[in-house]
Amino acid sequence: MSDAPPRPRQVTLAAWMIMGGSALILALVFQRVAGLGSLETQKSIETFLSEPPGDGLGLDMDGVTTILRVLAMVAGACATAAAILGFHVLKRSRSARLGLAVVAGPLFVCGMVAGGFMSAVVAAASVMLWFQPARDWFDGKAAAPVERESPAGPATPSMFQAPPPPAPPVEPRPMTGFGAAPSAAWTSSVTPTGRVATRSSARPGQLLWACIITWAFCSLAIFLLAMSALVLLAAPDLVFEELYKQNPDLRSQGLSEAEIRSATFALTGIVVVWGGAAMVFAVQAFRRVRWGRTALIVSAAIAGAVSLVGAVLNIVLVLPLAACLVTISLLARPEVRAWFS
Repeated sequence: MSDAPPRPRQVTLAAWMIMGGSALILALVFQRVAGLGSLETQKSIETFLSEPPGDGLGLDMDGVTTILRVLAMVAGACATAAAILGFHVLKRSRSARLGLAVVAGPLFVCGMVAGGFMSAVVAAASVMLWFQPARDWFDGKAAAPVERESPAGPATPSMFQAPPPPAPPVEPRPMTGFGAAPSAAWTSSVTPTGRVATRSSARPGQLLWACIITWAFCSLAIFLLAMSALVLLAAPDLVFEELYKQNPDLRSQGLSEAEIRSATFALTGIVVVWGGAAMVFAVQAFRRVRWGRTALIVSAAIAGAVSLVGAVLNIVLVLPLAACLVTISLLARPEVRAWFS
């Protein structure tokens, strides 16, 4: 493997995300299993079984505890396998990549017992291994050349230096319908300063990461808000009881259950529409549509401002804030701007 192409940074980052996320999932799973016999967990299960939809499932305390324990153990086993496979991914093992694709699904579902966030991160990192340039690297192909610009020669050549060669002639680009379109992977153009700019059709890795972050966080936000709305529709009494238990001052603030329900549904609708639009913007940017990149930057900037305000009240919103900042910085990279120009 001495002549193997260099490992792309995306593969290295994805592998470490898989290994690190799997280790955190294992720690959360052990914590969840150890806490199944706690009084708080038992009370939560009793409350769930005494109200709909839990009362119609035909389960008892032991049955729910057994199900949670089985799901936790499956998540732990999948996380262990994912950590081992993630290490072998760094060695360009195609079977390890295939194994991660198989493990990612059960890990994502069973990982909900341990919170669900880290399992979603591991699943997203596993999917990243099937995109370019990781796909070419696993196939043993060299990465496509990135977009670059030929450096300009010295302003005043030295007397001991040979004069620079003249710039190569630039072939006129044929109009649509007249002549054949250029088939080369590289196209050249002369800049106003007289330099020859070489442009490649290879998609920058920074753009790929920005799209992946957008798809992952928007999907997670839509899933969490939609599940909250569905639970509120199916078992409103259970939701409000838990809500008042966590925030006893909520009743004294003058918020009725109808207002909380309306606000939850309104927030869910906004997140679903906004997140879906952001995912569409990412798809358009991925397809090299200029307005898709611009719209994605604007959407990420607005989402970052909202997350910054909300982080004052809830520290969890620091995660989407960081994702928005990373997305904007990736889309503003010179390689990405030049690819759209």
